[in-house]
Amino acid sequence: MMDESKMWTHEQTARYLGIEEQTLYFLNHQRKGPKYYKVGRYNRYRKADVDHWLETQCLPR
Repeated sequence: MMDESKMWTHEQTARYLGIEEQTLYFLNHQRKGPKYYKVGRYNRYRKADVDHWLETQCLPR
């Protein structure tokens, strides 16, 4: 289980979302993915930001 109080790696975030890492890179490249932070040369994610982004992806019925 991932520690929700720490920032997640790209791999952890993709796993949480149930998508391939490459898909997450593609979404980031298009500026359509969840908010992330550059820490050195790495992308890091906060659970709250990922969950917020996920909620915005919900399509109306």
